[in-house]
Amino acid sequence: MSQTPPVTVDLADEFMGPRTPMQRLQSLLHRYPYVSPLVVLVFAMLVFALINPRFLLPGNLSFLTQQTVIVGTLAIAQTLIILTAGIDLSIGAIMVFGQMVMANLAVSVTASNVLPIAGQNPIIAILLGILAAVLAGCLNGFLITRFRLPPFIVTLGTLSVFTAITLILFKARTIQGPEIPDALKFLGKTFQIGSFQLMYGVILMVILFAIFSYILRYTAWGRHIYAVGDDPVAAELSGINVNRVIFSVYAVAGLIMGIASWVYIGRVGSASPNADPLINLDTITAVVIGGVSLFGGRGTLIGTFIGAFIITVVENGLALAGLDQAYRVLAIGILVILAVAIDQWIRKVKT
Repeated sequence: MSQTPPVTVDLADEFMGPRTPMQRLQSLLHRYPYVSPLVVLVFAMLVFALINPRFLLPGNLSFLTQQTVIVGTLAIAQTLIILTAGIDLSIGAIMVFGQMVMANLAVSVTASNVLPIAGQNPIIAILLGILAAVLAGCLNGFLITRFRLPPFIVTLGTLSVFTAITLILFKARTIQGPEIPDALKFLGKTFQIGSFQLMYGVILMVILFAIFSYILRYTAWGRHIYAVGDDPVAAELSGINVNRVIFSVYAVAGLIMGIASWVYIGRVGSASPNADPLINLDTITAVVIGGVSLFGGRGTLIGTFIGAFIITVVENGLALAGLDQAYRVLAIGILVILAVAIDQWIRKVKT
């Protein structure tokens, strides 16, 4: 005689009672923070395609990926930092510093007004430029962990420091494209996939997103980052060296900034100390729109990837619609406010 299998009762569900559709949505977004930016991205692309059919042409889509590559690459570094409940306002300045180190080392000695360090092997120049960015990231991490200073204040200060050092050391001289070896401009080259042009720098960006997504999800270091951002005191009590994790995050962020310096030279085709050092604000915007909590401990790089594309899609779509630049800035500002409001709502989810 067969027996009826016992029915398992979830006592937590019994205690909490049935959940409303809004509570289910809240729980879903808490579990998968990249869902809301993905919906925004798809909706925005559909709207802009209806407004102007040129939006979905291969040429424009190629342009979108190329426009996203710098912010997207730097946003990986910003995501790692924000997940620890920190923030880095010096990302743009460090990237510019790194690219100027590369360009001034590799520039031809026959160019006018070059520094004594010019004429180095381009590969060595790239590696030293990346190393310079890593050391800059380590400086941020050291000041934050050693002296327990707020990341906002430290990086606000180093934003000015690295901007000034770049202008002083390299005499505010722009290294033009013809003066730069091809190795430094390699990531700006493209290849054809049908009618679509894909830049090598975009491929590198996607690879970096894949690598660090894996690290955050499947390694102890990644879990420690989330733990430190969620509750540093609890993380310390559980045996995690909080200062070591935070320092390592800023060092790795410096590595990503150095790689972004190389990508930037390829994308723009030149190296200028006056390149926008405030691009860090765009990286923060991409991270926030992508569903990463500014309070740390929650979010994914998938969301950041989507958030970076949202910025480019909105700006490009509004431009094709014939709207003034001011409206594009307004739209991004509204998206940031909405993203933070949604994050605050999601954080109240009942577990």
